[in-house]
Amino acid sequence: MKIALFQRDPLQGGGAAISTPRPLSQEDRIEIIDSLRGIALLGILLMNIPFFGQPHNMGYNLNLANEYSGPNYYTWWIVNMGFEGTMRAIFTILFGAGSLLLLQRLEKKSGALPGADIYYRRLIWLLIFGIINAFILLWPGDILYSYALCGLFLFPFRNMKPGWLLVFGLVFMGIYCMKETMRLYDGKDMRVKGEKVLALVKKDSTIQLTDEQKADKTKWEGYQERMKVENLKKEAEKEVKEMQKGYFSTMAYFKPINQRIQTKMFYHNYIWDTLCLLFIGMALFKWKVLTGGRSKKFYWLMTLLGYCIGLPLSYFFMRGMIDTNFDRTLWADYYMIDVYQFKRSLIAMGHIGVVMLLYKYNVLVLFQRLMARVGQMAFTNYLSQSIICTTIFYGFGFGLFGKLERYELYYVVAAVWVFQVIFSAIWLKYFQFGPLEWVWRSLTYWKKQPMKRVAVPAEASTVNGQDLRFQLGEQFANEPEIS
Repeated sequence: MKIALFQRDPLQGGGAAISTPRPLSQEDRIEIIDSLRGIALLGILLMNIPFFGQPHNMGYNLNLANEYSGPNYYTWWIVNMGFEGTMRAIFTILFGAGSLLLLQRLEKKSGALPGADIYYRRLIWLLIFGIINAFILLWPGDILYSYALCGLFLFPFRNMKPGWLLVFGLVFMGIYCMKETMRLYDGKDMRVKGEKVLALVKKDSTIQLTDEQKADKTKWEGYQERMKVENLKKEAEKEVKEMQKGYFSTMAYFKPINQRIQTKMFYHNYIWDTLCLLFIGMALFKWKVLTGGRSKKFYWLMTLLGYCIGLPLSYFFMRGMIDTNFDRTLWADYYMIDVYQFKRSLIAMGHIGVVMLLYKYNVLVLFQRLMARVGQMAFTNYLSQSIICTTIFYGFGFGLFGKLERYELYYVVAAVWVFQVIFSAIWLKYFQFGPLEWVWRSLTYWKKQPMKRVAVPAEASTVNGQDLRFQLGEQFANEPEIS
């Protein structure tokens, strides 16, 4: 019996070109993807802001500032339990879905080979933008680099059945889980060996240790020394001083960090973290989950399962950090296996379900439209978050790095959100797409693209009851950019 892994997509191949406008509801479905993308884009800043504004080791560890009570403690719980990794997961899922949508449109218009030419050129420019974001805009938490490299693998799988896309996604997630679980046990192994040698020395101080035992003892004692709160504070204070320096000093400070992230960490971690959700996103798009094409019952079930399983897992994950005093060498005994990828993916499914239920019940329509404008300019808004936050926190700007408490950082988040929502709505009133979307598109096609919206005379604005002013305005804005 043959198993058909691939299927021919109905949007591909021959057939007469469709000359009539698409139904408005179809445009709405594209808009709901943009709305979800906008929510994810703004939500990403919830997790990025601690690393923009504070030393990196304060991001998760409550010990440095003794944040076990008050607004900092509750902020840590709310943000990390409900949102950590989930908004990036949604963003990655939508990038996979958007890549598939773009390929379908390109193949329908020009065929597979010209479509691949545009698609890969687009990813190469995205890779360059990712390098710029990390090394020039000085944000080591960049995701564009990973999206570009992992996106290179998607083209051969564009016609695969959604069930198999999901299988591939889960396999990649399993690889990530296995690698991270091995890291947990590497930490435990270091602790067990180190404690064993220390016990021998305590029992007999004259014992002659082997070279291996000496190495185990040195490694464990070094880890213990680094993890002392007073030493973590010194490291944090050193980082604050570095971040108060000028632009080129900060660039030099981040250079080895960015190099390690975009090489070693990408190879060991980010490639699987990204690929699993890209494939899941392609599967969900083909199943019409991301376009509001499933029933209300489906989205209720998706929301309940995502939250009822994901949130307890997330609580268990966060509780384990506190119970082990943020000592990674104890996590293998506490968790047994790494559950990070599963818990954040499940909560992300819950978040997606909520947004789709708002759409299905036609609730908070203005909110959805505002988020759609943010989502249509996701590329511009994502990079502008780097520009805004580095200007606020780094030494070449206002120099607020390390000066705000954890909960105060979210006042900055709220201000950035308000700015980006208003800016996106105003900009797209006059232009077809965001400024950086326009740059990216022009570079991809090697041709300056039209920017301003096309004015349609009132008497020619409708055909068969369809509002062409709406459709012409949305025609290009709905092309996935950062998806």
